[in-house]
Amino acid sequence: MNFPRRAFLRLAAGAAALPAVPRISRAQTYPSRPVRIVVGFAAGGATDIQARLMGQWLSDRLGQQFIIENRSGASGNIGTEAVAKAPADGYTLLQIVTPHAINAALYTNLNFDFIRDIAPVICAARLAYVVVVHPSVPATTIPEFIAYAKANPGKINYGSAGPGTPQNIACELFKMMAGVDLVHVPYRGGAPAATDLVAGHLQVIFAPVSESIQHIQAGKLRALAVTTAARLDVLPDVPTVADFVPGYEASGFAGIGAPRNTPAEIIDLLNKELNAGLADAKVKTRIVELGGTVLGGSPAEFGTIISDATEKWARVIKSAGIKAE
Repeated sequence: MNFPRRAFLRLAAGAAALPAVPRISRAQTYPSRPVRIVVGFAAGGATDIQARLMGQWLSDRLGQQFIIENRSGASGNIGTEAVAKAPADGYTLLQIVTPHAINAALYTNLNFDFIRDIAPVICAARLAYVVVVHPSVPATTIPEFIAYAKANPGKINYGSAGPGTPQNIACELFKMMAGVDLVHVPYRGGAPAATDLVAGHLQVIFAPVSESIQHIQAGKLRALAVTTAARLDVLPDVPTVADFVPGYEASGFAGIGAPRNTPAEIIDLLNKELNAGLADAKVKTRIVELGGTVLGGSPAEFGTIISDATEKWARVIKSAGIKAE
């Protein structure tokens, strides 16, 4: 699959030629009523928490309520479709996360084209996963785990929140690059998978930091490595997978998008205010606690991040033969 970056650049700059007076007028009056941020996943998870963090900042800064609306289902596709079909007036936004890039390759019958129909606003954070094993697994490092897996092909079970989820494709990429044979056990959500790992019914998960850090700190799970290119502030003593499997990287992301053709001055305003929020010490601390690394930047830069992820995970999905349920 080929998803050209030019599409994002057009979305980010498409309204640049509009007359100056209307642009200024819209920027001065927006927002004049509450704004919805649609989250395509259930309340209480890391995606929802990130959205509420950004929504509260915007509410405080812009004087209108930015209300979180959870529209879960189909790996975020229900919420995405609602935003793609909403008026392009800045009053309906989308919390964008890694599954949105994955879904472009995983689903073939969507009623929207994510790259075409959603304009990037800002990437708030890079998100990490951590390779966690049950304490009974005789490995304390990635090299030891690889050796253990090679000695027990097809006998080690890894859990995920379901086929095509970030946990699934992160582990499938690891399998390809490390040359190991692990058995996928899909669950309907990350929480039940983590519960079964703690109980010893699984051996390993490439888990979101937010779902695993308490278990790690309590000694119920052992952290072998993080999937990002650099170590995390919240787990400073845990190395990266790439320290032992050169070139491996499987980070996620979280940010904000809007329906295509949303006026550029509104996207610019949101981008400016959210960049200010990401510079705030309290906001930064909360993102780090969730296993993220604060990013920020321009809409075009977020477009590039999405484009790169879409192309990367499409290759993994095709190679591993991953199918949506």
